Amino acid sequence: MVEWELRPASVADVDAVAELRAVVLRADLERLGRYDDTRVRQRLRDGFAPAYTWVVEVGGAFAGCVALRPADDAHWLEHFYLSPHLQGSGIGTAVLRELLHRCDSDGILVRLNVLRGSPARRLYERHGFTLVAEDPVDVFMVRAPLPLSTYR
Repeated sequence: MVEWELRPASVADVDAVAELRAVVLRADLERLGRYDDTRVRQRLRDGFAPAYTWVVEVGGAFAGCVALRPADDAHWLEHFYLSPHLQGSGIGTAVLRELLHRCDSDGILVRLNVLRGSPARRLYERHGFTLVAEDPVDVFMVRAPLPLSTYR
């Protein structure tokens, strides 16, 4: 697997994250009849919270991002995007595993939504996420914290 690292995001990362979001989500949003070149970027900019976001770097360069936003009853896994040329390399699995371990250590439930028909859903299911609800566009999933003994 390619070497990677997480660093805290900053406000300066918003444009790179918005562009990556547009690239990564385009095929799924087009399939769902929901792609809008401007809106896909603006929705990210409107909700970007650097305090809860990490940038994935490979070789010191921007390669993706992920957010883990605290809410009343859980953390929301959001904005999990990886450059297309790195998808399938194991980086996404490793990043997700690290974040879920942090949540498990704190006994925190994790929620997310994924676009209907997205291959990312299989990644989340492999890591214990289960279906809560779905609508014509989104699939909502949840994962209860695992005992830390499962990491041994």
